[in-house]
Amino acid sequence: MVEGLIGKKIGMTQIFMDDGRAVPVTLVKAGPCVVVQRKTAGTDGYCALQLGLVEKISARRVTKARRGHFERASLPPCRVLREFRVVESEETKVGDTIKLDIFSTDDFVDVTGVSRGKGFAGVIKRHGFGGGKSTHGSMFHRAPGSIGQSATPSRVFKGMKGPGHMGARRRTQKNLQVVRIDAENSILFLQGTVPGSPHGYVTIRRSKKGRTDA
Repeated sequence: MVEGLIGKKIGMTQIFMDDGRAVPVTLVKAGPCVVVQRKTAGTDGYCALQLGLVEKISARRVTKARRGHFERASLPPCRVLREFRVVESEETKVGDTIKLDIFSTDDFVDVTGVSRGKGFAGVIKRHGFGGGKSTHGSMFHRAPGSIGQSATPSRVFKGMKGPGHMGARRRTQKNLQVVRIDAENSILFLQGTVPGSPHGYVTIRRSKKGRTDA
């Protein structure tokens, strides 16, 4: 069984549960996806399915190599392709459609996407540094402070937190609960936040660990 889908983040809202609780949720349009390629241990060294998100795409945006890849599978081009590991006994074939029904309410999923890019940021915004005192006459408010030693070893250690580019990185939010499913419009209601901007592409996989409430 395929354990995931490709989706597109719609945005956030809140819904009310049967007990009256207001729950913040992220809406994700998940699938439908089509199987573009099947990889096996004999030919590729591992077993996986390459899925493509069924979505309109201009022919001008498809390269010759990718066009040939889809023609080999007798499928129209897809904008986004992702791989999902499967067991060797998986019976899904090229051309099959994977829909939202692989998930059900109260399932836990891991969502992977690219976080919002926030440009160049200082250490307070980027890493949560406390900064200096705000008293009158202070010359130390949002600076990072000392970054190394004056004598020995007289260098800056690798991995030191400093100012730099913030966001625009691949991130995974784990153990998000499926609160509601709109099968007619292929929309998942996931409790909590999902990385990325609205209309950004995400990958939804069934959580391996699930949530453990302390």
